[in-house]
Amino acid sequence: MPNEDLRVLVTGGAGFIGSHLVDQLVEEGCRVVVVDNLSSGRLENIERHLKAGSIEFYKVDLKNREEFESAVTDIDAVFHLAANPEVRVSTTDPEVHFKENIVATFNVLEVVRRRDIKSLVFASSSSVYGEPGVIPVNEEAPIKPVSVYGASKAACENLAHAYSMLYGINSVILRYANIVGPRLRHGVIYDFLLKLSKNKNVLEVLGDGTQVRSYLYIEDAIDATLVAWRKAPSGFSVYNVGNEDWITVNDVVDIVLSELGLRDLTRVVYRPVLHGIGWPGDVKKIALDISKLKTLGWKPKMRSREAVAKTVRYLISELGIKV
Repeated sequence: MPNEDLRVLVTGGAGFIGSHLVDQLVEEGCRVVVVDNLSSGRLENIERHLKAGSIEFYKVDLKNREEFESAVTDIDAVFHLAANPEVRVSTTDPEVHFKENIVATFNVLEVVRRRDIKSLVFASSSSVYGEPGVIPVNEEAPIKPVSVYGASKAACENLAHAYSMLYGINSVILRYANIVGPRLRHGVIYDFLLKLSKNKNVLEVLGDGTQVRSYLYIEDAIDATLVAWRKAPSGFSVYNVGNEDWITVNDVVDIVLSELGLRDLTRVVYRPVLHGIGWPGDVKKIALDISKLKTLGWKPKMRSREAVAKTVRYLISELGIKV
């Protein structure tokens, strides 16, 4: 469906999820504006669009509202994906997530209000639920984050709700599970591959390995994002974006070692804290009920284990890993 009349802004558009979203929006004919301070995003993720002249790019820090606003003209919709994605950072330096997530999101909302933009999609996280008593957890579950990262995302959701109610902004909140795929540069899969590239004999696992997660492949995540944007009702909506199954960290270990041919060669060492988690602020079990999003006509094409295995194969090639 051609979208030449739509001018769309993607914050964090040089990042992992953001760059894949940019790929799809360009493919569909949207006029795409990317804003990224390149703190974790990489120009190589959007290089082909820059060379083709198919996007506008502004290296802008969202914490500088005036600079950001100067880059925002004639925008129909904003996909706000910019954030510091490292949950562990909030344990040692909580101010990072306050500034990079809450302050940045407030500035985005202010510019959306002042520019009278009526459509906003915000990338939230399953971390807002904290440590739920039962999985999978649906959107009506209590918001009880156990990390500053999760708390910052919850705060951003509440800001978006207030702006939606006060200023008539149609806001879609997407609580992403673990999204994986090409260009991934954080999280457990990337961490394991880096460790094994340095020492194939020992793999350190943060936690006891029984932590439960759901993994969604990036193509499914982008499809879910666009379906929610196009089909969510007017006003303020929240959707879980995850898979229909879940696996353990030990399963991820097995997949990584198998893909590298190291299953019988590498000793796995566990470093649990508290009740078997990897670090303060980590959660033992989290998986999302995606029934609400499925009512819009979306469902994942790939299961968690397949998503992880495909990601491992891509990253081995991307990173040039040899063991």
